[in-house]
Amino acid sequence: MRTLLSLSFVGLICTTAVAGNCPNSRPVQHTSPQRVAYYHPAPPPAASKKSTQADIVDTAVKAGSFKTLVAAVKAAGLVDALKSDGPFTVFAPTDKAFANLPEGTVANLLKPENKKTLQAILKYHVVAGQVAAKDVVKLSKAKTLQGDDVAIAVADGKVKVNNANVVKTDIVCSNGIIHVIDAVILPPEKSPQASNTSKAKADVVDTAVAAGSFKTLVAAVQAAGLVETLKGDGPFTVFAPTDEAFAKLPKGTVEDLLKPENREQLQAILTYHVVPGRVMAADVVKLKSAKTVNGESVSIAVDDGKVRIDEATVVKADIECGNGVIHVIDAVILP
Repeated sequence: MRTLLSLSFVGLICTTAVAGNCPNSRPVQHTSPQRVAYYHPAPPPAASKKSTQADIVDTAVKAGSFKTLVAAVKAAGLVDALKSDGPFTVFAPTDKAFANLPEGTVANLLKPENKKTLQAILKYHVVAGQVAAKDVVKLSKAKTLQGDDVAIAVADGKVKVNNANVVKTDIVCSNGIIHVIDAVILPPEKSPQASNTSKAKADVVDTAVAAGSFKTLVAAVQAAGLVETLKGDGPFTVFAPTDEAFAKLPKGTVEDLLKPENREQLQAILTYHVVPGRVMAADVVKLKSAKTVNGESVSIAVDDGKVRIDEATVVKADIECGNGVIHVIDAVILP
């Protein structure tokens, strides 16, 4: 019986940064770049290149000039995330950049009680997808995994990311690319009103439960052991099949996938319905494909005013959650 299944949200993500002295790096080049409003994740580089390259974490460790960054990634519990498929674009501060912070700042951030703050800062240095220098200079801003935008500007032959200068570019890794910066950048402080608004929004799991039309999806997420992940910071973009979509599967498929012995298969299917980052409908329609947390890419097409994700049609878009966004689809898609 062909096994398919669902859905939903799952996480990934992380973020943070690392980099190093890599022979693949080259100076940034920019000549009267045409700026665009936003970056949208593109498909990852060819898999054949990955076998000969180290991942982001190992590249940073070998470089030797990112000891503080590596220590921060470890303290934040982000090592495994940054060793995953990605791809990620990391704006990586050097040890000297961290040393320029007020005395005691780094030591304080490395304390266990400040783990969430450290995670937010590190994620603010990471953008989903692999964005080379030639594409970075065409942007005016980019959405980070932390959720806020970084500003990008080119002036006097230099590229700036917020207040930091890009000093080395295009350090290609097996799961992304690193651009080295000379300062640590910090996410904007939230106003009390903004904080309250964020807290008022339910996460993707609670949103699905409250909707009442995703009972099968929620059951699958629970059986796959993905609830805590999808309740994490994210952000995640979830293409969520309805109960009706699951009912279209061959009889017995859902029951079979929910069995403990099929947990890994279920996880693979669910993570194929999730893309890292918060990608709103206005941005989805500009893409031809998107890399999922599963590692494979979904195809995206617009036909007769309808948006299709693989063989599924988006029937409702932009359901905003505290840690991402949900787009409802009418069929279960398979990796």
